Amino acid sequence: METRSIIAIIGLLAASAAVADAYKWVDEEGVVQYSDRPHQGAERFSLPGTDESISGYSPVQSTQPAADEGDEPSDGSQPFRYESLTISAPAAEETLWNIESVLSVSLALTPGLQSDHQLRVYLDGGAPQVVNSANFQLEEIHRGVHNIQAEVVDVSGAVMIRSQPNRFYVQQNIVRQ
Repeated sequence: METRSIIAIIGLLAASAAVADAYKWVDEEGVVQYSDRPHQGAERFSLPGTDESISGYSPVQSTQPAADEGDEPSDGSQPFRYESLTISAPAAEETLWNIESVLSVSLALTPGLQSDHQLRVYLDGGAPQVVNSANFQLEEIHRGVHNIQAEVVDVSGAVMIRSQPNRFYVQQNIVRQ
């Protein structure tokens, strides 16, 4: 019985070393996906309990395709990477009241937007809208459930980083006469 326990422990240690890295991305339908294999546009992170993250989850976000190791610039410098992109307003699951069809949006991008990159916003799965700054307004937003997501693209149109989708609600008071 003691031999089985030792073999089981060795097997668990070997398995944790083999699965040290995982990948997370949002697919075209806005669904978060996880894998132990690299994927286009995925964020790589170390799983808890591995040598790289003894104290727990420690994200190592990648803004370039995780599978491409040969994307290094020829001059030996590191490629530019964004650390984070989040939608500050409207917040996820927030209910907005009486916005009169105008939605104020605020994005948090670290580091700031580079001059040769574009911010694109998707509202309710529609066509992307290019915006000029991290704070902007969208018009013709009526009552109901809405989803918003943002991304940064480079000059070739490749996605550098994408935010998580935020679902929010718009309510409108009815004035009866």
